[in-house]
Amino acid sequence: MNEGNKSVYSNTTAKVRRIFQLLLGVFLLLAGISHLTWSRVEFLAQVPKWLPLNGNFVVILSGITEILLGGALIFLTNQRVKVGWIVAVFFVLIFPGNISQYLNGIDAFGLETDNARFIRLFFQPVLVFWALWSTGAFKACMGAKNQNLNK
Repeated sequence: MNEGNKSVYSNTTAKVRRIFQLLLGVFLLLAGISHLTWSRVEFLAQVPKWLPLNGNFVVILSGITEILLGGALIFLTNQRVKVGWIVAVFFVLIFPGNISQYLNGIDAFGLETDNARFIRLFFQPVLVFWALWSTGAFKACMGAKNQNLNK
């Protein structure tokens, strides 16, 4: 591939990544707002019983966090790699709620069978990947590793 094609490919990939970054930002904004409003009871049902915090506090805090992270994905373009890592870590930190919903057979968000709740568990890694890929965090990490190998 010549340099001209590489540049076009890079620009197209960057635009696609940016679109997915914006979509994830909007998704997080809506999820955060729903934590604080219309889906509060369903989110409350997902808070693991073993967590030593008030469930309502956890739902409110995670909703505010999702709103902030969604806004950061949309507006903090100069910090996109850092924001990508933070969003990915957030998705890992809330995963126990999904596991709790599955293990305790909690019906919420239309997930009313063990199979549906189990299948949902596989979407959390997709969200982690989405956050890292769309923000260029994977690419930045690989670039840093390659620089260290060349030293």
